[in-house]
Amino acid sequence: MTLERVNPGVLAPPTGFSHAVAVTGSRLVFLAGQTALDGDGRITGGDLPAQFRQALGNLLTALRASGGEPAGLTRVTVYTTDVAAYRAHARELGAIWRELAGRDYPAMALIGVVRLWDEEATVELDGIAVLD
Repeated sequence: MTLERVNPGVLAPPTGFSHAVAVTGSRLVFLAGQTALDGDGRITGGDLPAQFRQALGNLLTALRASGGEPAGLTRVTVYTTDVAAYRAHARELGAIWRELAGRDYPAMALIGVVRLWDEEATVELDGIAVLD
């Protein structure tokens, strides 16, 4: 697999995402939306960063179970019920990302939503990855 993160100089410098990711590979993995559910199906974490950590961990668990690694993530969409809180915690969320997924970022989008399937959830992540 070859993965190239494309960040044109004429666009604003990306922080916590890549503008585009060009991929050559042999297997796509589509990752379902993951919230802060624990193994018993209960939402964990009292604040957005704690829920983000669990949701990202769940996404990466599904990815690894499919034979992939965080470096293969090409697209992640983040849904949150509180965009202002997400922005306020951006540095902390970036540190969590780097701790769990590394320093390379996929193409990303953040979407504010009224609510998620689990009412206690404040954040959900889904994604696409390319595997060798």
